[in-house]
Amino acid sequence: MAQRNCTQATEFILAGLTDRQELKMPLFTAFLSIYVFTVLGNLGLILVIRTDARLSTPMYFFLSNLAFVDFCYSSVITPKMLGNFLYQQNVISFSACAAQLGCFLAFMTAECLLLASMAYDRYVAICDPLLYMVRMSPGLCIQLVAAPYSYSFLVALFHATLTFRLCYCRSNVVNHFYCDDMPLLRLTCSDTRSKQLWIFACAGIMFLSSLLTVFVSYVFIISAILRMRSAEGRRKAFSTCGSHMLAVTIFYGTLIFMYLQPSSRHSLDTDKMASVFYTMIIPMLNPLIYSLRNKEVKEALKKAVSRSMQACVCMKFQK
Repeated sequence: MAQRNCTQATEFILAGLTDRQELKMPLFTAFLSIYVFTVLGNLGLILVIRTDARLSTPMYFFLSNLAFVDFCYSSVITPKMLGNFLYQQNVISFSACAAQLGCFLAFMTAECLLLASMAYDRYVAICDPLLYMVRMSPGLCIQLVAAPYSYSFLVALFHATLTFRLCYCRSNVVNHFYCDDMPLLRLTCSDTRSKQLWIFACAGIMFLSSLLTVFVSYVFIISAILRMRSAEGRRKAFSTCGSHMLAVTIFYGTLIFMYLQPSSRHSLDTDKMASVFYTMIIPMLNPLIYSLRNKEVKEALKKAVSRSMQACVCMKFQK
């Protein structure tokens, strides 16, 4: 795909969100706060789920994996992005850019597919509650998590390889705050038509299959909820599904906006704003949307905080 006679770029410069100096420190402070909250929220959620026996159910198994993915792909993007606000030029090497793109694509794809797995889990829990623990066996849960991880790794490796086999002989300034396919393709002097077709094909197949899984699951879920005689049961079921659907809508909506629009209407400046949502805002919100509104998680969190405080008091008295 790459042309043979060209001077290949050895490093890239990330343009960042803004070049206005007066905005850099306020944005740095805001995004650093968001990242700290994201790390604490997702790692805290994983710790609470792993240490509380009452949360050893399939639903929380999926939640812990979602929190892990959120932590990982936020960490792939945010630290380097924060450098844009501190340095005059935020330089990233060719290999580091390839690694960032690959990791980002892997975790983003894994999150997309995990949301579909969680929709199926909610379908079984609401439509067949008596056999929920039987149908959602540990083996099936592992398969529903391992499949997204395996597929996302292969897709990310494939796309990163295609992108970085291209010849980058134009400007090395990436008009984004991280290495992504679309801004990188603007810098290459190679033919990108096959690469763009692969982007649309893979993204389209993944989005449509995931959305179809979510849609079909929720058709059965809503049908089962409407047949419930208990108003309290319907309220709890709608509350749980509403949180999931809100996250699905935000996440899938931004990705469709990013990758499935015609190239003639593709604005990198608009993409930056959309990217902020799914690289920083959504990973921060997911612990709140999925679990902190959940009574069981709240109780487990209070219990963990209480144990930590008691341990600190005991250590103080021992000294």
